[in-house]
Amino acid sequence: MLTITRKLEFDAGHRIPDHKSQCRNLHGHRYTLEITLTGNIIDVEGNSDNGMIMDFSDIKALAKEHLVDVWDHAFLVYEKDTAVREFLASLPNHKTVVIDRIPTVENLAQVAFGILKAAYKDRYGTGLHLHKLVLHETPNCWAEITDGQ
Repeated sequence: MLTITRKLEFDAGHRIPDHKSQCRNLHGHRYTLEITLTGNIIDVEGNSDNGMIMDFSDIKALAKEHLVDVWDHAFLVYEKDTAVREFLASLPNHKTVVIDRIPTVENLAQVAFGILKAAYKDRYGTGLHLHKLVLHETPNCWAEITDGQ
């Protein structure tokens, strides 16, 4: 299987409400996102993407539109973390993204995978799909999710 991978970075805040240590406090990370796609190589003479699974700049543009620009410099908050949601709502023009689960790196990877899987789904009729997503919370800690196809 041939795959291609594009790496992007963004900054976001979160907290893990029930965590036994410092992660229960409001804090942020420089996240690194690795997007791995698979599909057939485009074979259309004269096409800008000829010889590629997908142009890396297009991978970046779609990831930014659907995920990175939405989460970058936002606070990712669990929908049931009402005290923090109320606090963030009190800040004028604060960028907050409410998610349906505790924003651990594992859960964020799952949410990101769902968002990007739909964004990349067979855009060229070449079987293009999101194969794997890696989300680094720190340089030493990350979660990986792979498509079960």
